[in-house]
Amino acid sequence: MMEVEKLCEMLKKTQEPKGYYFSRDKERTFELLDALITNRNRYGYMVCPCRLASGDREHDVDIICPCVYRAPDVKEYGSCYCNLYVSKGWLKGKLPHTYVPERRPPEKIK
Repeated sequence: MMEVEKLCEMLKKTQEPKGYYFSRDKERTFELLDALITNRNRYGYMVCPCRLASGDREHDVDIICPCVYRAPDVKEYGSCYCNLYVSKGWLKGKLPHTYVPERRPPEKIK
């Protein structure tokens, strides 16, 4: 089994009971998971693939996946910023698949 598939299975087991699911777009999901693995290899931690990491774990702690913004994003929009994690309602098409704005404070994005 590929590393991406292993990560996918592990995260499904830990996150689905919490109400967080992967999008049905398997290709996109695997791209994001592969980027998480790349970031783990690069920085030593799985930082959000949709944000620019600094390489300083303390500075990046808010964007280590699952990031601190996931819960409010999924609650409000049905999806996190990356669309990696989504709600059951989002999966079932009960919520519009709209753009999720960046919640990370501008001073952290440098």
